[in-house]
Amino acid sequence: MLAKDIREMSEADINARIAELERERFNLVLASGTRTLDDPLRLRVIRRDVARLKTILREKVIGVAEAREAESMSKEVKARRVTGRRGRRAATATNRKKTSKRA
Repeated sequence: MLAKDIREMSEADINARIAELERERFNLVLASGTRTLDDPLRLRVIRRDVARLKTILREKVIGVAEAREAESMSKEVKARRVTGRRGRRAATATNRKKTSKRA
């Protein structure tokens, strides 16, 4: 399912689709215990669809404007990501200089 298609659905339709997918997932999990599934990747697809549905349902509940506002605020607060061994060492050395009592 595409996110834009889900956003066009009502909250009741989303909840019904979640229940339907959870039922299908339950049946597949039971069937996988007794036999080999025809399409084992269907479990992954269902799990991701349920997550996508729940995310968009949550956006509808709290309001899309508030969700986007919170997302933009979290981008401002993010610190610079230090990657690699030398980057971590340099960042730690910089922090030691700032907190050292001798320097």
